[in-house]
Amino acid sequence: MRKLVVWNLMTLDGYFEGTKPWDLDFHMLAWGDELERYATELGQEGDLLIFGRKTYEGMAAYWPTATEAPEIAAYMNGIAKVAASRTMDKAEWNNTRIVRDIVAEAEKLKEEPGKTIFVFGSAEVADTLLKAGLVDEIRICLVPVVLGCGNPHFKPAAEQIPMKLLESTPLKTGAVILRYEPAKAA
Repeated sequence: MRKLVVWNLMTLDGYFEGTKPWDLDFHMLAWGDELERYATELGQEGDLLIFGRKTYEGMAAYWPTATEAPEIAAYMNGIAKVAASRTMDKAEWNNTRIVRDIVAEAEKLKEEPGKTIFVFGSAEVADTLLKAGLVDEIRICLVPVVLGCGNPHFKPAAEQIPMKLLESTPLKTGAVILRYEPAKAA
């Protein structure tokens, strides 16, 4: 069975983006050779990315013409992608297909042979899959900044989801990569 892993950068106060879509300037506080190396390793571990519509549109606008981090750009442009959306009719970014029911699709994909499935960004999709019990691991790069407001990574929930710490890796930038396993997946 394939693992489904959520990966995101998040501020100390829990935001994955600022008050506007794609307000990600705080990412640069964590970025450096260690995080770039980690991102490259993710490319070797996974063979499928899941995005929500908003994240997909932003990624599809950026990566096809990205010139920084060529190894990461090659990975992002070449890997198979699923865009979870009830409104998109077509996906222009190569190797992408649109899925209306991401829970049913993720259940099916986890049963197929292959490498790790990653959810990058896409807090709403990550929340849906976490609440459905389909997330095997959450990896967060905790960025050393307090934004004060923005779009929270973790959405309100009716019940707690306990986590088991698997690993913590501090970076020279002051950021920390945290790996958690939801207790239900343990």
